[in-house]
Amino acid sequence: MIIKAVQQFQLRSVIGKESQARDTLQKMKEVGYDGIELNDFMINRMSLAVRLLCRVAGMPIGKSGNLNWEKLVKESRLKVVSLHKDLNGIINNPHKVIEEAKTFDTKNIVVTGMRHFDYSNKQAVIELIDKLNKAGKLLLDGGIAFLYHNHNCEFRKVEAKKSAYELIIERTDPKYVNFEFDSYWAAEAGCDVLELMKTLDRRLKLYHINDRGTRITGATGSIVKSDSIELGYGNMNLIAMVEIAKKNGVEAIILESHKNWIHKSPIKSFQLSAEFMNKNI
Repeated sequence: MIIKAVQQFQLRSVIGKESQARDTLQKMKEVGYDGIELNDFMINRMSLAVRLLCRVAGMPIGKSGNLNWEKLVKESRLKVVSLHKDLNGIINNPHKVIEEAKTFDTKNIVVTGMRHFDYSNKQAVIELIDKLNKAGKLLLDGGIAFLYHNHNCEFRKVEAKKSAYELIIERTDPKYVNFEFDSYWAAEAGCDVLELMKTLDRRLKLYHINDRGTRITGATGSIVKSDSIELGYGNMNLIAMVEIAKKNGVEAIILESHKNWIHKSPIKSFQLSAEFMNKNI
């Protein structure tokens, strides 16, 4: 059975206090979600640098790191499908990461695209791939799977007909590195999303789903800006993507609408997206 989950980052503005977080998780459960994906910087005390970075990006984070997430998740009866961690932290202290994963009863650790990293530099990407393989082996020794989550930066070309993401797929060892694929960012980069998902095949272990469209009402100019939007209210071929994800045997399909929520509410947004999730997953 595929788990329907929500990424914790979508919830950032409605989990700042214990009572608020408990209520938000309950609302997720009520509309059909049975899982959550956690972020290291949101379940532990986060640095000022991370908080400032998110604020500058227009996506401020509250004080969720002060809460007891082990207790909150157990009370909610939501399954932790994975935990997002920092790559260097995994390599420097794999035992700590393994133990934290076991604390949350999850078998998946995920890293995302690197910040301040040149994905057009082939040698730098090859060095990153070596680190990914190393991190994956360290975690596998502790019984934990390691996944790479893309944004749009990985689709820069390292050579005429090959992107950094394609190189990562080609040169990572499937024993140590598999993938949490985000179709929104691949579509935003102009990629053929369905073909990428087919290429990943059984290495696609978790699937991040979002839709892309516009919420503007009334008359506009001839060009409008696209953004994330509730599932089924944009223009992505989500049904075909979900079918490929199912065929590939994904463990969970995880909603992350990072902003542009209906009525500016992440809760109303995941409630509306639940209609698509419950019908198609």
